[in-house]
Amino acid sequence: MCSFSLFAQDYFPTNSGVKATNSNYTALTNATIHVSPTEVIENGTLLIKDGKVVSVGKSVNLPKNTTQIDLTGKTIYPSFIDIYTSFGAKKPERGGNGPRYAASRSGFYWNDHVMPEQDVMASFKYDSKKASELHKLGFGVVNTHMPDGIVRGTGALIALNNDADNSVRVVDGETSQHFSFSKSVTSRQAYPSSIMGSMALLRQMYNDAKWYADGNIDTKDLSLEALNGNKNLLQIFEAGSRANVLRADKVGDAFNIQYTILGGGDEYERLDEVKGTNATLILPIDFRAAYDVENAFLASTLSLSDMRAWNQEPHNPRLLAENGIPFALTTHGLKKKNAFKTNLIKAIESGLSKQKALEALTTVPANLLGKSDVLGTLKEGSYANFLITSGDIFDKKTKLYENWVQGNAHVIENMNVKDIDGDYNFKLAGDDYKLSISGSTSKPKAKLESGDKSLGTKMSYTDDWVNLTFKTADSTKKEFVRVVANASSGNSLNGKAIMPNGNELSFYANKADKEAEEKSKDKKEMDSKSEDAFMSPITYPNLAFGFTEKPKSETLLFKNATVWTNEEDGILENTDILIKNGKISKIGKNLSDSGATVIDATGKHITAGIIDEHSHIAAASINEGGQNSSAEVTIEDVLDDEDIDIYRNLAGGVTSIQILHGSANPIGGRSAIIKLKWGEAADDLVYDNSPKFIKFALGENVKQSRSSRNERFPQSRMGVEQVFMDYFSRAKAYDEAKKSGKPYRKDAEMEVLAEILNKERFISCHSYVQSEINMLMKVAEKFDFNINTFTHILEGYKVADKMKDHGVGGSTFSDWWAYKYEVNDAIPYNAAIMHNAGVTVAINSDDAEMSRRLNQEAAKSVKYGDISEEDALKFVTLNPAKLLHLDDRVGSLKVGKDADVVLWSDHPLSVYAKAEKTIIEGVTYFDIEKDKQMREAVKKEKNELINLMLQDKNKGLKTQPVKKKEKELLHCDSMDNEHIAHNHN
Repeated sequence: MCSFSLFAQDYFPTNSGVKATNSNYTALTNATIHVSPTEVIENGTLLIKDGKVVSVGKSVNLPKNTTQIDLTGKTIYPSFIDIYTSFGAKKPERGGNGPRYAASRSGFYWNDHVMPEQDVMASFKYDSKKASELHKLGFGVVNTHMPDGIVRGTGALIALNNDADNSVRVVDGETSQHFSFSKSVTSRQAYPSSIMGSMALLRQMYNDAKWYADGNIDTKDLSLEALNGNKNLLQIFEAGSRANVLRADKVGDAFNIQYTILGGGDEYERLDEVKGTNATLILPIDFRAAYDVENAFLASTLSLSDMRAWNQEPHNPRLLAENGIPFALTTHGLKKKNAFKTNLIKAIESGLSKQKALEALTTVPANLLGKSDVLGTLKEGSYANFLITSGDIFDKKTKLYENWVQGNAHVIENMNVKDIDGDYNFKLAGDDYKLSISGSTSKPKAKLESGDKSLGTKMSYTDDWVNLTFKTADSTKKEFVRVVANASSGNSLNGKAIMPNGNELSFYANKADKEAEEKSKDKKEMDSKSEDAFMSPITYPNLAFGFTEKPKSETLLFKNATVWTNEEDGILENTDILIKNGKISKIGKNLSDSGATVIDATGKHITAGIIDEHSHIAAASINEGGQNSSAEVTIEDVLDDEDIDIYRNLAGGVTSIQILHGSANPIGGRSAIIKLKWGEAADDLVYDNSPKFIKFALGENVKQSRSSRNERFPQSRMGVEQVFMDYFSRAKAYDEAKKSGKPYRKDAEMEVLAEILNKERFISCHSYVQSEINMLMKVAEKFDFNINTFTHILEGYKVADKMKDHGVGGSTFSDWWAYKYEVNDAIPYNAAIMHNAGVTVAINSDDAEMSRRLNQEAAKSVKYGDISEEDALKFVTLNPAKLLHLDDRVGSLKVGKDADVVLWSDHPLSVYAKAEKTIIEGVTYFDIEKDKQMREAVKKEKNELINLMLQDKNKGLKTQPVKKKEKELLHCDSMDNEHIAHNHN
């Protein structure tokens, strides 16, 4: 089988020997051949020539110049394809220290992290050692790319042919264009510094690419040219989690781009939403090891979500397959590539069909790459990329003998060596021994036991002869027994043993009863599969206190409550409320409804749901501080529907929140106004027809007073004012150009600021010092709009009259002061003074902990400012609804409004009051009695999972230590200019 020049290009010079051509055929006969995942031929023949499949079938005519290889008892599969690797790519070099705010390149796009012009082949270097590692896993072809940047350039398809050069190995030098949310390590350009910034950058890039393609830019941009030139390639997006899969798809949908998306293995948590992307996924199978839970204290610190993930991750491929979500499998993310087969078998034991597994490794990636004519199957014309195995490729005991790539054989194990693995029993000099042999066809190892004693043993195996050296069971000296035995029968070892004293004894070792051995192994495997098959129930969200089924709207009738209407009716004693179809249907006495669930509320209080005007919970990132304006980003892109703070807020009677961008820059990002519909997907939390808001900020944070790297403009309060003047002047010019009807470059940042000028978007501004409060009102008046809300505003009492004249509201803390220099003049009477001056006042949290007791924060205004109880409650209900322009829907109890209500055990401003039920649009999202039941269910489930983890450890399987996680409670002033991402379990 001479093939040294089989693939040489005919125009390449030959300097290493005589140029020759191998015109022979090779026939692999009498094998079980998996031509494709759905076509199997028994006792078939695979005929190959010049690295391609010539014919395959049961009866294949063999030309005279055919070399035959008899594979009786062996199986052939198409070799696997890994569509997502960085094989052979040059590792990017990390850039210098300190942030940059301008691009470091000229002639390319303005952001260094956008590099569509990057070509992996420009620095590609074939790695035979890594190729050999992949051969052992069954891979014959990989798609590789440079894993660096938000836009990463083009990938290439490489055959793992160690016996050829790149002219042959490169199946296709330009297969795919790659994206991610992660910045390049080669550049220190600060923007973007968050996921929402990455999303905004991608959107702007696509807009600019179209503008460039239409010939509207005079200068040459090599990045945009490359992006447009690559648009017909496979578009692969590295998401890395279920949440980011949905975010990536959202970007693609905006520009009619269907990404193929690298997932994170947690897609099972939101199957409907993932299926709705219509994306083919690339699935890593990097399943986490069980936690070491022998230490009861450390085990108690484990979150249920982490414990569930260990149990549920192996079921992800099965669930995707069952729900018709297409996917390919990848080794990406595995620290040790040899864990691939172990994890793949675990996925199969968890229900993934072998056919789907084979499809995910062959035909699916081949189709995605547009190479189904030459890859993924062993049909005529395909590359001769195949595996020779001892049997079912997905069986633990199956050996992979050879991996052929482009007609070249890469030997993994010698298939001509007799397999003598197994357990043997023998008696020698009156002692009983048990011998276990493994790896006989590659690296033979022997383990010898006498009773409960393990003996040091060395073994070699060549040409059917076994050589063993070991100590006798009762030997106390360095005396060894030497055994030479023939293994040609396959089931016994027959030879002689030379004892330490020189005597020779006959040696005969029988393989243990094969039938009993198989039954024992089968039982162990069945037990193991039974444990693997157990899956903790998926809840919504999939963590502690999640619902097994999403709750539904009900007709509810509360009887005999004290009802705080927040309307002209005031507080009504012994009053009923009927909730129907998600709305407040009736308020009055002696109400009835035959279809309602009746709740006795005697001695209890009902209020509208609490609204937090300023929150930072339930978001995966808060600050985009890479530029002094980030109007183009939106918190709606990064909602975190699994944040446990949503449930904790419900337990405090909170039903709606505004999630504000942080205070890293003068012009922050857009807000997300959501209802705390625990269990719903992120996009379903956002208010329908949500009012448009954006976060601005003043003071120490934006001028970076406490930053060690204050290189970005502005550096002073004067500079902050100039930022506003400059950006609004630009937005005005942009809006005029847009309204002129002439072509214009769409700029997301300017679009948002123009909405402010057109009074279509409202500003909520982080503020402290009265001089800056005055400044921003004057800037707004210069451009003929009003500031909507000053938040924090702890010096609001100094300018309350000016605020009233301007028409701006104040959302403040009840009694925070002196936690930084610009708060030194704060007083607890602030809210009352602003309220008495006619300003619409709200009490906000800006804090994940405080938000659970906003009713008590509101009560402080009764103490400090002699505010009436009704008005104090409005500080956290109706007034924030007014500031958010939602008071026609929520904030008070009025017929026709959304049924966002709270049933309190006591006076709602009392420290003793507990929210017994928190209801949003007629759906009970928190119930104090169900909460008690859920606590018990959590304990029970954790104990079940702990027992399963202990079983894993007892089996000798790998475990990982428990690491205690500290939850960060976020508010504006805990954030400097760095990106903050949090994911609470």
